[in-house]
Order: sequence, then structure tokens, then C-alpha cells
Amino acid sequence: MLRPSTVYLNGQFISHDRAYISPDDRGFYFADGVYEVVKFYKNKAFYFAEHMDRLVNSLKEIKINYTETEKLHDVCSALIETNTLKKLHAGVYIQITRGAAPRIHRFPGNDVKPTIFARAFHMPVCITELSEGVQVLTREDIRWLKCNVKSIALLPNTLLFDEVASQGAFECVLVRNGFVTEASHSNILAVKNGVVQTHPDSNLILPGITKLAVLRICKKLGIPVVEKPIEESAITSYDEWFLTGTGSEVMPVVKINDHVVGNGKPGPVTRRIQQEFFRMTYEELAGEKFTI
Repeated sequence: MLRPSTVYLNGQFISHDRAYISPDDRGFYFADGVYEVVKFYKNKAFYFAEHMDRLVNSLKEIKINYTETEKLHDVCSALIETNTLKKLHAGVYIQITRGAAPRIHRFPGNDVKPTIFARAFHMPVCITELSEGVQVLTREDIRWLKCNVKSIALLPNTLLFDEVASQGAFECVLVRNGFVTEASHSNILAVKNGVVQTHPDSNLILPGITKLAVLRICKKLGIPVVEKPIEESAITSYDEWFLTGTGSEVMPVVKINDHVVGNGKPGPVTRRIQQEFFRMTYEELAGEKFTI
């Protein structure tokens, strides 16, 4: 039997099998909470401050009064160490709900303490997919209109992703009112004539941390970027597509629905961005050479 992992819950590090929340927790009743997933490349966090900035914004957007995000780096580091993940690539999941209160639809008073939960887990590299590229399928974006909040209310995302995953797709690309927004758990970018294009940050998409890193990479490498919605009808006119996310990193897309992207292999702009991302993460943080 595997040793139970150690998790963090409301100020304590305890065994996973001893971690319980109240049945009155509003995260349980209403999905009233937010989360982040931070990747650690061999014990070195990638863009931790940016993740915390987004977490603070999500908390503010849904009016959860939690102001101690500066403590979370130490919590994450302790979970990585306690779960013997320091020499591996790992993720830390952080979730904050409004806390336990009687079930009413309006928010409880400020005397209710938020529930803070975090756990660490091995996050291996998708080597084959990063090297060869993946297929995605498009579906109508059925989510709410505050997609900039990293909410734990992910049922629309999981319904859509489960549907396309059952058909062998790596991701579900979302379309709202005729425009590509993002994917079920990642952002998506396209390349045409050497120019990277992606949906601008708004209430319709999550401001991705890996996407932010990629836009900074593009600026460094002199790759032009246009932040403008992409029409669904124009999907087949782009030379390259790729996903960005904490788990997917910089993931080439070689097929969208029945359309083969380019020559069916990861494109040159995607590869340039990918290699610089690998240098920033695997080489600079983890101290290892990673090429595909």
C-alpha cells in the first residue's frame, strides 16, 4: 500500500486520508471557491508571483476575504519536500473556498473563515505530445461570463473535455459567438505569416500564466503578437496552432477537428517558442538539458 500523501488544510500538514472538510463548506455546496496550480521544476517554482497575483484577483472578483497568499510559497515548498518530490517535476494544487456556513445563497458574514487546502503531486513531462503535437476538437463555449476567475466550478469544462477525450482528442477548444476563446483547461494561440495571435485577456478567458510567459518570450525573440479574437471560420487559414498551460506547457496542435494544421507537424514558430520555454524552465530552474 502506498504511503498516504501529506496535504495542507487550514494551517496544518496532515495525511491525505485524515483531511476532511465540513459538509457545510460553501465549496461543497456551491463550488464557491477558486484555485491555482503551480508547477515546480525540481523544487523551483515557475512564475509563482504571477500565479499569486492571479489568485488574489480571483479572490477579489468573488469577494473571498483571504489576504495571506504570501504564506503559500512556504506551504508549497513544504509539501514538495514532505512528499519527496524535490527531485521531480511536480505541481501544487491550491484551493480556497469561502468556508463553512449555513446553506443560504447570499454570502455569509466576514466572521466565516475561508477553507485553505493544498496538495502536491508528480507532474511528468508529456514528451511524446510535446514532440509530435496533438489533436483538438472544437465545441461551443457553454461556460459563465466570468472566465477570468479561476473558479472551482468546472463542470462545463469537464463536460466538454470528457466528450472530446472520449474521441481521442488532447483538448477541447472553445468557441463563443463564432470566435475561438480558449480551451477547456489551457489557452490556445495561432500563427499566421510568422505572427502569433491569441484572444485578448477579458472576462471570456482565463489570463493564462504560461500564455503570459509565451508572450514575453515572443517579445524577447522578436516574434510579432496580435491579441485579437480568431474567427472560427478562419481556423483552417492559420499556419500553426499551439496550447499553453501549466501541464501542457507549450503544446503543438497538428490537427483541429478534421483539419490537418500545416504539414501535420509542429511548426517553426511554435518550436522556437517551445525551445525558449524549455530553456527557462528545465535548464534554468531544474538544471537539466531538455530538447525534443
